[in-house]
Amino acid sequence: MIAAIYARKSTEQTGVADDAKSVTRQIDHARAYAERKGWRVATEHIYSDDGISGAEFVKRAGLTRLLNALESKPRPFDALIMSEESRLGREQIETSYVLKQLTDAGVRVFLYLDDRERTLESAMDKVMLSLTNFASEMEREKARQRTYDAMLRKAKALQVTGGRVYGYDNVRGASGVTRAINVIEAAVIRRIFELYADGIGMLTIAHRLNDEHVAPPRGRGWAPSGIREMLYRPLYRGEVVWNRSQKIVKGGTKKQRQRDASEWITLPAPELRVVEDELWQRVKERLDRSAGLYARQGSGKLLSRPRLKDESAYLLTGFARCSVCSGPIGTDLRGHGSRNNRQHIPNYACLDHKRRGATICTNRVGIPQEALDGAVLNAVCDVLNEGVLDRAVDLAFAELTAGVTEQRARHAELEGELSAIQTRIDRLLDALADGSVPRDEVAVRLNAEKVRKDALTSERARLSGMLTVADLDTEKIKADLHDKVRDVKGLLGRQVPQARQMLRKLLADKIEIEPVGSGRQRGFKFRGALTVDRLISGDTIVGTNNTPVSGGPNGIRTRVRVERRILKAIFEGSRRWNVRALTYSESVAEECGWIALG
Repeated sequence: MIAAIYARKSTEQTGVADDAKSVTRQIDHARAYAERKGWRVATEHIYSDDGISGAEFVKRAGLTRLLNALESKPRPFDALIMSEESRLGREQIETSYVLKQLTDAGVRVFLYLDDRERTLESAMDKVMLSLTNFASEMEREKARQRTYDAMLRKAKALQVTGGRVYGYDNVRGASGVTRAINVIEAAVIRRIFELYADGIGMLTIAHRLNDEHVAPPRGRGWAPSGIREMLYRPLYRGEVVWNRSQKIVKGGTKKQRQRDASEWITLPAPELRVVEDELWQRVKERLDRSAGLYARQGSGKLLSRPRLKDESAYLLTGFARCSVCSGPIGTDLRGHGSRNNRQHIPNYACLDHKRRGATICTNRVGIPQEALDGAVLNAVCDVLNEGVLDRAVDLAFAELTAGVTEQRARHAELEGELSAIQTRIDRLLDALADGSVPRDEVAVRLNAEKVRKDALTSERARLSGMLTVADLDTEKIKADLHDKVRDVKGLLGRQVPQARQMLRKLLADKIEIEPVGSGRQRGFKFRGALTVDRLISGDTIVGTNNTPVSGGPNGIRTRVRVERRILKAIFEGSRRWNVRALTYSESVAEECGWIALG
């Protein structure tokens, strides 16, 4: 029997050698358990999550890969070994559902601490699982309460309950970690407050600090968002505010909710004051004046409706990055025309240059939004040429079927070996029945034959999936791609929301925007990567004998898996496009510098 292993620990063990970590010990114990049982552990199916809470079921890479493996046909393993049920999770409903997915897929679950199998075949099994999960969740809630109580005691003692805050050093003492003012950083904070109080904007302050090479708190430089956060931080006026937010479990993952202001705990800490009251009040008055310019509800929320996640007014926002600094490309309104006839036209420009200044990014080039949008859409449509796709399908199909002859020969060889193994197993069972061979000897030989049979069966299944490619109808694939591409081109020519939706499906990565030229002849050159595997629908792909390809209901599952392999091969070599350098004069935008697809 082929076994997989899953291990998890809630808190990450930093500074501990890999062989001393809890997840490593869990895996070692599970391996030993499998060896005692005579099972073979599939090394590629050892899954672990280190430092992941038992309440987290979404952002858990190891568990996600384990559940994805259940969808493979044939199933890659027969059993899953863990220390106990709580390794799957400590939330009753989510843990039970994960266990049900495992058992429904035909995987047997074994717990090595109790040396037993967890089944869900009877009502009693399900009741026992509910009780076990109830106990696990109760333990998680108690641990959460213990942690909260400990953090509350630290907060009231003015000890550090989080990370480092700019302007302070964390000092470890006998009773815990406390904050001490960092003189150099405190001077920077006071300067920020003074500049803002004197009427300097957050953007200008960020640029000035970057130009002077003042070390930022983190990241690639000072930004207006970081300046704003500092101006609102009460710690700088000598107040510690704790309990403002709370982590909750919702939808199988941890999220943060803001607590009501009545639940906040405010503690005076005059020894941590960096900004005097008079300066703090001047800054607060200006912040209040700025906030009053926007209409708000009684609760303080803005009246205007924020844009939907995908509802950008500009086509390439969120889809492009600067080649100089790898920062985002966004919109920047820039003035064009004479003084009496000046208009603000939306341009694409590097947002890191705009927000953080030339010290962080030297790319100050901006190009009219309509010019770049049109060039990108034309380039995408040119790449989605039916002739290019047809040639790519033929090349990919030839590559994927190059070893079909050898694979068929190996498949036939495996069939013969499996038949011989089954014959030997039958003979051993007959010998066990009539007592002609000692029971212990039969058990050892049977186990060896079964291990060999499992390995050959897995290899045969893998080869069967690869041989399926040879039965695909490439003309059907081409026709399907042509239909999808025609739909895509139609949507790309419509409104911005539809075009953005299609770009999200087509782009394999961000479009890289590179500045070219200088003076009035400056502009952008762009390059990107396309993929069409997200355009696959769920209809059946038909083989050369006009029958659906096997592997799932109406062949859908195998179709998607195999066609995606073909599409990956297509675009590994041909999806790179490096097209259209754009330049523009004072009043006219033009396209030039066509570079053919390689």
